Amino acid sequence: MSVQTAYNDVEAGTEIAAVSYPATRLSLVKYCGASGDFNVIHWNERIAKSVGLPNVIAHGMFTMAQAGRFVTDWAGPGAEVVEFGVRFSSPVVVPDDDTGATIVISGTVEQKLDDSRVVLALTAKSGEDKVLTRARAVVRLR
Repeated sequence: MSVQTAYNDVEAGTEIAAVSYPATRLSLVKYCGASGDFNVIHWNERIAKSVGLPNVIAHGMFTMAQAGRFVTDWAGPGAEVVEFGVRFSSPVVVPDDDTGATIVISGTVEQKLDDSRVVLALTAKSGEDKVLTRARAVVRLR
């Protein structure tokens, strides 16, 4: 069961604990089917390497979706994401093993606005690489 984050319970500067999200080859293939994006760099290592990538990479939108999931899980049911945006800075490289990659998302309440809205600044990393920049969400809490 999700917990509702209340507007009155957060302050600017409040840190939101990091959450890890797995990215495996299987999750990428599933995302291909769900999104309709079957670009071979997301599932074929030979072709990914032939175009200069280190290995298969996760879809940028897959990575962004994990950040969105982080926001909605933190905010809880009844909250409303009113703005959400990121810039993609590095790919999430997904090796063909039982572990894959891990995307770690954390955040900070950057600002409290009127109308029960808060601005969140998000950080997304895979290994040592920052994979999203300018990741921000505006959420209306209860």
